[in-house]
Amino acid sequence: MNSILHKSIVLVLNRNWQAINIQTPAEAFCQMATDVVTALDIQGNESMVPTRWEDWKQLPVRDRDFQIGTAHGPIRVPTVVVLSRFSKVPLKRPKFNARNLWARDGGRCQYTGRELRPGEGNIDHVVPRSRGGRTTWENCVIAAREVNSRKADRTPEEAGLRLLNQPRRPREVPVTVLLKNVHGIPDWEPFLL
Repeated sequence: MNSILHKSIVLVLNRNWQAINIQTPAEAFCQMATDVVTALDIQGNESMVPTRWEDWKQLPVRDRDFQIGTAHGPIRVPTVVVLSRFSKVPLKRPKFNARNLWARDGGRCQYTGRELRPGEGNIDHVVPRSRGGRTTWENCVIAAREVNSRKADRTPEEAGLRLLNQPRRPREVPVTVLLKNVHGIPDWEPFLL
C-alpha cells in the first residue's frame, strides 16, 4: 500500500537523538538516499542500530513493520531517522487553538479560578468580537460556560468580572514538547516527552 508514503509516520531526531520533527516516508527515503539521515533499525527495547540506505534496503520486512512495494520487492519504512549534521532543538510557539488555550490557562476559568472538566468551559473573548475584539492569545481566555454566558458581549468590567491573569501569548517551547504520537507508533516512545 503506497499511500503510506505520504502519511506523517517517521519521527526525525537531531544528531543528539532528540525528537524535532515528524515527516513522511517519501521524505525520509529521499533523505536516506542522500545521506542526510540514517534510519534506526529498532529491535524492540533491545537495540537501536543506525542503518544507512544501502543496508536498509536489504533489511527483512517484519510483520509489525510499515512497508512499501518496489520493483525489487517490499522495503521496510523507517519509523525513526537521525539527522547527520543538525544538532539544535528548534523552538516554536504553540498554535492558537482551543486545546492549547486550555493548556495555557490550566483548564481553569480565568474569572473564577474554578478547575473545569471538559465541556464545562469555552473560549471567552475578553474584548467581545462584536466590539472589534480579535481571536488571539492576548484576547481569549477559558471561562466557565455560565460565566461566559453572563458576560455575553460586555467587557469584564461591564459584567462585574475581573480576570485572574492577563492573557498572554505563550513562550516558545522546544518542538519536542509539541510532537505527539497520534498513530501510536511504539518505536517513538523513547524519544517523546
